[in-house]
Amino acid sequence: MTDHRQPPHNDRKAQIVAEARRSSSDREGTYRDRALKLFPHICARCQREFEGKRLRELTVHHKDHNHDYNPPDGSNWELLCIYCHDEEHERFKTAEAYGQGDAGDTAPPSGDNRPFADLAKLLQNKR
Repeated sequence: MTDHRQPPHNDRKAQIVAEARRSSSDREGTYRDRALKLFPHICARCQREFEGKRLRELTVHHKDHNHDYNPPDGSNWELLCIYCHDEEHERFKTAEAYGQGDAGDTAPPSGDNRPFADLAKLLQNKR
């Protein structure tokens, strides 16, 4: 006769903790965790910073759109917020659909978007 009762509460708790630790160590090896360790927690497009609970809004974008190419130095990755990441993929799909080659040809270079870079000079010229 087989006993189908639930394990005691402490055993179940230990089981859950052990499983959480295992999955955490498995995730440590993923490219997202590696990218979060390599790069500052800032979107490469809009330059917003992410921390705490909002860190989950930061995604790893594969610059060449090849999810199988994950060099250990992170050279094929950039961190993008979910909004910029969606926009990048839509831009890529549109470029492919219209046969415009690589969407990277039309996209601004990552991290080069500095809308207020010359603001002080512009304001000085107005005086």
